[in-house]
Amino acid sequence: MESKQAQVEATMRLAPVIPVVIIDDVKAAVPMARALVAGGTPAIEVTLRTPAALDAIRAITQEVEGACVGVGTVLHAEHLAAAKAAGARFAVSPGVSPKLLDAADDSDLPLLPGAATASEVMHLLERGYRFLKFFPAVPAGGTKLLGAWASPLPQIKFCPTGGISLSTASDFLALPNVLCVGGSWLTPADKLKAGDWAAIELLAREAASLKG
Repeated sequence: MESKQAQVEATMRLAPVIPVVIIDDVKAAVPMARALVAGGTPAIEVTLRTPAALDAIRAITQEVEGACVGVGTVLHAEHLAAAKAAGARFAVSPGVSPKLLDAADDSDLPLLPGAATASEVMHLLERGYRFLKFFPAVPAGGTKLLGAWASPLPQIKFCPTGGISLSTASDFLALPNVLCVGGSWLTPADKLKAGDWAAIELLAREAASLKG
């Protein structure tokens, strides 16, 4: 568990923002990932929300030097196994269930599990998790809730995701218990569809320069 936690922490410290990506066309995966890496955001979460996701992860893993690609929207053991087989380096879940945590214990794929309440955070701490996704960040309470957790739960570090934008990311990054944020604004659907990789690289550069 400690080895996997160290891997999650290292991934969270690669850049201030982890791009959260929904890919409909696998042909867009490699040039998109190259643009994100060139812009300074090498940790990329490809969500399992489309049929192209696993093929996209496989392509990025094989073809994009410097990318640390992970799988998002992991809900059960089968997702973990498929992500590992595709070459993912980390997994992210919107929440947790006992079965998912048991599967994660048996897998060597590091998991960044989601939590939205103090009770969920405490449960995950009992299971050995010190690095968590706070989701959905803005609807669940935003910076006020995360800031309130910093004192009673100082050993937990978060990647808040959900409703965060370029203009609000720095507010989260300024919190002592936040290592990075997750954001979907780096890969907007219109830019992916148009193949505007220069625009995506620029968005990545803006995100990579953020400070708390």
